[in-house]
Amino acid sequence: QNCRKLSEDVQNAILAVATVYYWLPKGQGTTLRKMVRDATTEVVEGMIQLTDTILNAPVESLSQEQLISTGGVWEACEQASNLPRGESYNQAAVVSALAACLGVVKDAVEEMEHALVEGQDPYGDIMEDEELGFRGNRDTYWSEADRQLLSSCMGLMKASKACLKKVLAAVKAHGKADSPEQIAQLDDLADIANEISPSVDELALSMYPPVNPLAVRLNVSTCKASLMNFFHFCRTSHICPPSEEGWVQFLTGAVDHNMNKVKNFTQDQL
Repeated sequence: QNCRKLSEDVQNAILAVATVYYWLPKGQGTTLRKMVRDATTEVVEGMIQLTDTILNAPVESLSQEQLISTGGVWEACEQASNLPRGESYNQAAVVSALAACLGVVKDAVEEMEHALVEGQDPYGDIMEDEELGFRGNRDTYWSEADRQLLSSCMGLMKASKACLKKVLAAVKAHGKADSPEQIAQLDDLADIANEISPSVDELALSMYPPVNPLAVRLNVSTCKASLMNFFHFCRTSHICPPSEEGWVQFLTGAVDHNMNKVKNFTQDQL
């Protein structure tokens, strides 16, 4: 009887969580809605997993799997309790989304900076295997020409990092969610930012030896397109008053400069 009562309470709680999500007005912003949806899904899936482990365990037993699943539910509930609060829900959600994108780009930049240390083997932490062959294999090292090309790629990656950092600060300082137009602009910023971090990741992957200059050039072009789209939207949104125009212009120039250098380095490959 106690188990039946507990099960009914859990079922009602899960249905209540899902209902609250569906009650969330779409007008509050798609970024906020995605965050709430993801948090709700984590809670529901956590309870499904916990219920499965209980059903599959012997009666009156407590397994390691049950403890792990219980911890997963607690963690999911903790994440839900940390969702954006206050009047500007969507602004806080967009800040969180931009911070996540910035974190990905920061990691990519730091990883490439570490790998590009003069004389360092980027595959030094990987043991020999049949594909890489001996450590003397030139395909596992960068030539001097590669390093010149990659220095411009690093400039573009750093510009991406600076762009996201500046936009994050601008959203914190000027972002508003007082009107449907402002909410929509914040959502669009988050969506466009989500295109930058994957393009930076793809560029970083193409920079490892053996370097294919044309593949690098293609990924640089994709990354530049994402950034230029981002710059254009920032200029036309409410988060970019005249006081913010300086860094937009500067970083736009930096992106163009590094793109032109990559084109010059790879021109003879076309």
